[in-house]
Amino acid sequence: MNKWARRSHSLLIFYGLTPEYIESVYNEFFQLKYYGSWGFIEAYNLPIKLRRWFLKRLVDQIKEENEQQKQAASKARSKRSH
Repeated sequence: MNKWARRSHSLLIFYGLTPEYIESVYNEFFQLKYYGSWGFIEAYNLPIKLRRWFLKRLVDQIKEENEQQKQAASKARSKRSH
């Protein structure tokens, strides 16, 4: 690790940005991009509370859609068995 990388890493930790925290933020960006079709810059520029709200809402939406798919599949199976 070069001098700049060590200094940069130390500054991140000084400000409370541990590697684990940074990984979790990148994971949030990935989820918004992959499941919500957000751009990186859009996700990056969101205030933290708003970004977390969108992530929670996205999770709720996916759960709701999965439940609807299960219900539809169950209805389709019951129609076939009659």
